[in-house]
Amino acid sequence: MTEGAAGGLAYEDLVPGWKRTFPPRTVSSEDIVRFAREWDPQPFHLDEQAARRTHFGGLVASGWHTACLVMRIVVDGLLEESTSMGSPGIEKLEWLRPVRPDDPLTLTLEVLEARPSRSKPDRGSVKFGYVLVNRAGETVFTMAAWVIFGRRTPGGT
Repeated sequence: MTEGAAGGLAYEDLVPGWKRTFPPRTVSSEDIVRFAREWDPQPFHLDEQAARRTHFGGLVASGWHTACLVMRIVVDGLLEESTSMGSPGIEKLEWLRPVRPDDPLTLTLEVLEARPSRSKPDRGSVKFGYVLVNRAGETVFTMAAWVIFGRRTPGGT
């Protein structure tokens, strides 16, 4: 649902320094295995016993599962109530620590940069920094990506 004209987040709202922290989310062992079976079938994502024999010492979520979780958090908590028009791509994506089953993960999203479109005055691009931390406060995932948002006032300042 886009609500830019009706008061939802639009390009003009997303200025550098704007920040939002979302409520913690977890992934269960079952979630990890289900995702891995379909998309990343490596032993440390599929089977607790096999995972114990790896350098991880136990079951861990796929990095792609973590990225999908982050996307879901952002869609549910920000994008579905905005003028988002999609993303032209990701600049940086880092998996820094393993994500373990049932560990609460907290995402903070920050606007790093915002640029109005020169060719399309009805929109602008916003670069977000994403930081996902675990229960211990350790950063497990970071990303920098651009998202295009509609403007309330096309061509405005």
